[in-house]
Amino acid sequence: MSLSQHDIDREVAGLRDAYERSRAAGAPARSHPPRDYAPYRSSALRHPKQPLVPVRCDPETVELHTPVFGGTDVTDTDHDLTRQHHGEPLGERITVSGRLLDRAGRPVRGQLIELWQANAAGRYAHLRDQHPAPLDPHFTGVGRTLTGDDGGYSFTTVKPGAYPWRNHDNAWRPAHLHFSFFGSAFTQRLITQMYFPNDPLFAYDPILQSVTDESARQRLVAAYDHDLSRSEWSLGYRWDVVLDGPSATWIEEGRG
Repeated sequence: MSLSQHDIDREVAGLRDAYERSRAAGAPARSHPPRDYAPYRSSALRHPKQPLVPVRCDPETVELHTPVFGGTDVTDTDHDLTRQHHGEPLGERITVSGRLLDRAGRPVRGQLIELWQANAAGRYAHLRDQHPAPLDPHFTGVGRTLTGDDGGYSFTTVKPGAYPWRNHDNAWRPAHLHFSFFGSAFTQRLITQMYFPNDPLFAYDPILQSVTDESARQRLVAAYDHDLSRSEWSLGYRWDVVLDGPSATWIEEGRG
C-alpha cells in the first residue's frame, strides 16, 4: 500500500516534536539530519550501516553522483546557463549570487562551484529522468564558476520547476538548485541544495524537512534581492554559503 502525503506529514511532525522536546530538555541544536530519516524513504535503504572504507585509488575513479564538467578550464560563459545554446531557454530568468565564507566570515577565494538543476518544466536533461514534462533544447541545466577575491559567485539561469518523485503518493519536490563546492582537491567536495523563498511545497518535502532545526533549514533558502535583479532581464536572489562552524550551511554528506 502506497504511503500518502498525510502519512509522511505525521512522521515529519512526530520527529520534529521529538526534536523540540530534546531541545527544551537541554540538548544542543542539531543542524544535520540523521542519515536514516524515515520520511525520506530511500535514506533508510542507502545510508551507511558499517564503518566507512577509505578509498586508496585515484579519486576520479570513484563513482560520481553529480554531473562531470570535464577537465577544461572554467570559461567566461560557464556561469550563464541561458547562453550555452543557440536559442533562449524557456522560463523565468534569474540571477543567483552570494559569497562562500568560512566560520569566521572570511571569504573562500578561488574555489570551484558547480550548479545543476531541472529546467523550468521540472525535468532534468538526464536519461534516468522520465518525468513526462518537456525537455528544453536550449537548456542543459549545468554550470560552474570560481569564487572571486571576496568569495563571491554569480550564476544566471532559469528558475527550475517543481517535479514529482516516488517517495510516496503524490510527492513533489520544491524548486531547488544543486550546488557543489570544491576545496583544493577532488576529494574536498561538499554538496547541498538551495531553495526559493515562500515555496508552498516546503512543508510537504521530507528532504528539506529532514533538516529538523528551523534556523538550519532557513539557511538553505535564498532571499530575493531587488538590487541583484537586472532591469528587463532577470530577478535576483542572494544565497551565502558558510562552510563550517555553528552557522554552517547544511551539506548532504552531513558535514558542516
